[in-house]
Parts: sequence; structure tokens; C-alpha cells
Amino acid sequence: MKKYIIFAFFALLGTSVIGQVKQYKTAIIGFYNLENFYDTVNNPIVNDEEFLPQGVRNYNTAVYFDKVNKLATVISQIGTDKNPDGPAILGVAEIENDTVLTDLVKSPLLAKRNYKFVHYDSKDIRGVDVGLLYNPKYFTVEASDKLFVQLPGGTKDAYFTRDVLWVKGKLDGETIYLYVNHWPSRSGGEKRSQPARNAAAQVCKNHIDSIQKIDPNAKIILMGDLNDDPVSESVADVLNAKSKINNVGPGGLYNPWVDMYKKGLGTLAYQDAWGLFDQIIISYPWLNKFQNGFFFYQQHIFNKEFMVENKGKYKGYPMRTWDGNTYRGGYSDHFPTYLLFLKEVKPEKKAF
Repeated sequence: MKKYIIFAFFALLGTSVIGQVKQYKTAIIGFYNLENFYDTVNNPIVNDEEFLPQGVRNYNTAVYFDKVNKLATVISQIGTDKNPDGPAILGVAEIENDTVLTDLVKSPLLAKRNYKFVHYDSKDIRGVDVGLLYNPKYFTVEASDKLFVQLPGGTKDAYFTRDVLWVKGKLDGETIYLYVNHWPSRSGGEKRSQPARNAAAQVCKNHIDSIQKIDPNAKIILMGDLNDDPVSESVADVLNAKSKINNVGPGGLYNPWVDMYKKGLGTLAYQDAWGLFDQIIISYPWLNKFQNGFFFYQQHIFNKEFMVENKGKYKGYPMRTWDGNTYRGGYSDHFPTYLLFLKEVKPEKKAF
């Protein structure tokens, strides 16, 4: 990894030592809900009829590739002010299959990054899954699996939801564990559907506990469209993700989005209220700034002006792909989020 970022030591760690400067490698890890990213080919197993050329949305090849280009435009710019390579790792949601991911990573705006991806089909009735894009310059995959989420009876009209994607790999030689999520929606009512999201959270928590039992110092990242806010029961109670670093101990999880949410910031809007469903939550070992590996530095919502709706009933919201069944030509109804991680570059010892 050749991209470095330079910070004044006192600015980074709060010391008043003037003039002492260190160099840091950067790694950007993000998440983006791609909003109904379907291809135009009928899949008889899932309900994708509205996203076909003969469907109610008139979803044709031209619309599809415009969607690919719009998503690539956003992804190509995420975090590039911190690292020109953009995200080393990007979790994604609302993708139909590996075809759309292949077209996305091969698009002209992204092709030079040589993104690879991990994806499994799930039994979601809409046919949408989660996936993980990664730049092999930064990250290598060692293992992956899909984790089934059993929906509690009566919580949803559907029988199945999206599986959780679990990936183990090495970030610049350091082992990390990733969970990409798209938890059950609030359709049918927030209260009725809450146990379904709690169930998804519990699947993650159980799997995380099993890893931490073997490796208490495991570096874990849970990301996704959780369909819940940072203060919701699934996140604050089931995951027990804390909002203050000082309250996180070994085995615990830190949620860096709580304060932003309480300030009224969000990643999607509904009835003029902002929600922050698109979260990235990290385990305790990422929090120590005095370590040899990567550590957490900053959280960001990527919401550039061109991604914001500028007219109509959704003005000020993320510029969405669809307004009902009409193609709006936007990007997504969610803003992406990302975390910036740093790793100190040790000075080479001079030979005498």
C-alpha cells in the first residue's frame, strides 16, 4: 500500500508537542445501499418483474447502464480527499446478482481500481442481496460465508430476508472480520417488524461472540443498511454498541454514528425526518491509536451536492433513482457512509 497521509502528531493525538510529525497509511472502509440495482433479465425465482423492459418501470438497457454509471460516479469519489484510491473495502446492498456487480466494477470510472467482490444469493423475495467490493491492492479475502436470518413469526409478511455476508481477510497484512447487512425493513410497521431486525442483530452478535471467544483481540467491522437508527433496540441493546469510546471495553462494540444522528444528520429521509440506517460499527481493538496496526480515526457521511435532490417533493433528500415508477436518474435514496482508518508508517532505521 503506497498511499500515505500526513498528520501533525499533536492534531491527531491531542498532545501539544509542536513540530513532531508522523506519516500514516490510510484505509477507507465504506457502505452504500445501491437502491434497486437490478439487471434487465428476468429471474423466475424472484419478484423482479417491475425491473424488466416490459415491466411498469420500463427498465431497459439504457436506463440500466445509466444507473451503473451513476453509482460508479459516487463510488469513484468516496473518500478520495483522504486517499486517491477511494474505498479499500465497500459493502453494498440492494443488488440483484453478481452480474450487476461485474458491470459496476468494470465501468470506466472504477475499472482502474481492479475491484473484486464477494457475493452470495439469498432467498429474499425481492431478489436483492448484499455484497462486498474490495481493492486487492489493500485487502485479500481468506474466507467468506452467508449467515441465515430466521424471521420470527408474525414480524413480516415475507418468509425470508437477506442473509448476512461474513468475510475474513487481511487488510495490509492484518486480519479483519467483516459483516455486511441489510436488515428487514420497517414495512408493515416499525413496532411489528422490530423483532425481525433484532433477530438479524442477534445472528451477527452470536457470530461475533464466537470469533472473540477464539481471538479476544479480533478486529471486527459490522456495516449495512440496518433499517434502524443508532439508538434503536437492535443496535443499542442487542448489539450493545456504545456511543462513547470510553464506555467500550474488550469484547465491546463502538458505534460512531450516535452523535451525528442526535444532531439531525442522516443517510436517508422519510416524511421530512432524517434516519441514519447506514452504519458501520467497530470492535474495541480498532480504538487504540497507539498500536502497530490500523486504528479508527474518523466517520463520514458522503453527501456531495450533486447527490442531493434539487427539486420536487424530495428536495433536500438523497437524489433517488426512482420517483414512483418514473426514472428520476439520480443515484440512490441513501447516502453512503465510510470510516477512515490510519496506520503509522514507522521510519526506517538507518544503517551506520
